[in-house]
Amino acid sequence: MPRLKAVFESLGFDAVKTYINSGNVIFRTKAGDRKRLTTKIEKAIETEFGAPVAVALRDLPEMKKLVAKIPAEWTNDKEQRCDVMFLWPEFDRRTVLKEFPINPDIEDVSYLPGAVVWRIDAKNAAKSRRTKMFGTPLYRGLSIRNVNTVRKLTDLMLEAAEQAGR
Repeated sequence: MPRLKAVFESLGFDAVKTYINSGNVIFRTKAGDRKRLTTKIEKAIETEFGAPVAVALRDLPEMKKLVAKIPAEWTNDKEQRCDVMFLWPEFDRRTVLKEFPINPDIEDVSYLPGAVVWRIDAKNAAKSRRTKMFGTPLYRGLSIRNVNTVRKLTDLMLEAAEQAGR
């Protein structure tokens, strides 16, 4: 993560901060073209680490909207599992839910712009059909974070925005 942070700093981004060891980076930039920004970051990561890595960028307004729409009782703990699957642009459409192999009797799945949110009681997790997605183009077109991480990232982004406003 220190090397990843250094990559973002070398690109001229401000207030770079990483969160847990799964590639989460918070930063500020004035760049407005998301596609160009994504390409720039992906190239820098590939140069530094020697392997291509797809990047899913989300800004604070998107994260706030997403977190606000996830039911507060959906969490990731010993009782239940809840993940947010951030979608790459080519999969970001409501109809993507038709491509998710789910068991509606035990899994709650909903599309929110930019993501699919999946929830299941922990006792039923082994019965999930979600693993049938592994290796599919859809699976390669998303990045998964548990809902607790998504909420924490949003809090960290809010803190960074507040600090910038001071």
